[in-house]
Amino acid sequence: MASNVLEGERVLAFDLETTGISTSNDRIVQIALVGSRKNGEPVHYECIINPRRPIPAGASNVHGIYDADVRGKGDFSTIADEVAELIADSVIVGHNVRKFDLPMLEGEFFRLGKQMPKPRAIMDTLELVRRLKVARPHNLGALCSRHGISLENAHTAAADAAASLLLFWRLSVDHAPSFRKSLDELERWAAHGDISSDASDLGRGLNDLEMVDKLGKIRKDGTQMVLSFGRHKGSDIKKVQFDDPGYIHWLLSAKGIDDQEVRDIVRQYLGID
Repeated sequence: MASNVLEGERVLAFDLETTGISTSNDRIVQIALVGSRKNGEPVHYECIINPRRPIPAGASNVHGIYDADVRGKGDFSTIADEVAELIADSVIVGHNVRKFDLPMLEGEFFRLGKQMPKPRAIMDTLELVRRLKVARPHNLGALCSRHGISLENAHTAAADAAASLLLFWRLSVDHAPSFRKSLDELERWAAHGDISSDASDLGRGLNDLEMVDKLGKIRKDGTQMVLSFGRHKGSDIKKVQFDDPGYIHWLLSAKGIDDQEVRDIVRQYLGID
């Protein structure tokens, strides 16, 4: 059950409301981090943020935050330090946080010339329901309805964050055998499934190779770096760079490898400045 997986960790459900869906161009208008510290002390952090740009009507119609609501509020720079303190070394739980909320947050830190701190682990409930083959639809509202979770005030950051944490717990109860893993193993499995132990074209099974990133997407075999997922699974990254440069361009984005330090390691291996 989730209580065993998360025991002794600071666990924070995380959600954002934004000006749009572009992780590179849009901005945050509301952030929520809801959960508990390692000692069980509750955490409820919720803040409206001035994006320093007009909020499109379409976005306001979804989350109910308008230009008048952010007028006079501080921008992200005014809360960056306290958000960084909360994120660092926490288990972050949320729905589609790996591909949307965390890259969006990383962009805000980048604009300030800062690096976003690393969470202890990411428990993405969208990844989990897909890995567990839960029936569609996979949007948070539908999943909460199916699992008996009340989602009042949907599309407010705090409500969506809290709902994702309850969904994680419900999944851990209903699919308990799949959660009988360490925290790191559960994150790797949710993100890209079980890594095949079949021998790669470099000779050894992928499970035998040293992990470069904590999800094990990139592995080392001596001086070579090997992909352990996707259509080039088992291939040396340098070979992929020659055969499929577009794939390397994707891999070196936040959508491919979400850890900036690992992206830098791969760039250095490939000789890319």
